[in-house]
Amino acid sequence: MSSMLKRLCLLIAVSSLPFAQAGGPPSKLVVGLLPGESAPTVMRLNEPLRAYLEKQLGMPVELVVGANYAATGEALRFGRIDIAYLGPVTYILQAKRAKLEPFARPSHDAVGPTFQAVIIVPADSRANSLADLKNRDIAFGDPASTSGTWVPRYMLAEAGLVSGRDYELRVLGAHDAVALAVAGHKVAAGGLSMPIFRRLLDEGKIKAGSVRVLAESPPIPEYMWTFRQGLEPAVKEKIRRAFINIDDPDALKVFRARSFIAAEDSDVDLVRHWIDVISRERPDALDIVR
Repeated sequence: MSSMLKRLCLLIAVSSLPFAQAGGPPSKLVVGLLPGESAPTVMRLNEPLRAYLEKQLGMPVELVVGANYAATGEALRFGRIDIAYLGPVTYILQAKRAKLEPFARPSHDAVGPTFQAVIIVPADSRANSLADLKNRDIAFGDPASTSGTWVPRYMLAEAGLVSGRDYELRVLGAHDAVALAVAGHKVAAGGLSMPIFRRLLDEGKIKAGSVRVLAESPPIPEYMWTFRQGLEPAVKEKIRRAFINIDDPDALKVFRARSFIAAEDSDVDLVRHWIDVISRERPDALDIVR
């Protein structure tokens, strides 16, 4: 069996992983990733990072893609993985239940440690503003995705549109699925990560000219690499240094990053505000991620 297939076997269920060692250094580092796109794509894109960490840490490194965003977050919370790359919403929800520690986040040329979401429509859509999406079906990614669900919902709320009242929310699970649904006229619009949207166009997975951007989000605080509770301090420091000192262009490429910088809990306070805005409009908004 190839090394890739062996790692893909880990995708069957993150929850089936044994608990990480409670004390002492781990015999291998288990790294959790979110299924923002198909699991094979996520694994392929992050392979250079895995190889870099294995070399820097001097121990085997395993990549694990959760079945959904909640699965990755819960695996970190329960100690089944050692570190995870969590979007702000996933981190916020899991940090309410366990003492998680963010330690690094990507920073980019010009925009720093931020990224954006977009709401796209078919190229021939008559919509010229978010208000024009009233009474239409709108696609979103994973229910816990920051740029694939929560930020687009915030953008729509700011335009006066509330899910269930003014539009139908369609959960498709991943950014690429949303883009394909919009391109195929299966929904009137869709929300997703701008960087992923651009890469889908660059790779030809979405036909150029089949969709257009209707609205761009404000800058969003970047994803954060986060330690599980109980990881040995000396191991955490070694991992932290490996990220902060990374200069491998291949390992940085998937993050579009110039570098990684230190991260802390307050970095995502703006996202907490956006969650509150949506929850005021829809008190049951968080139910879809539980």
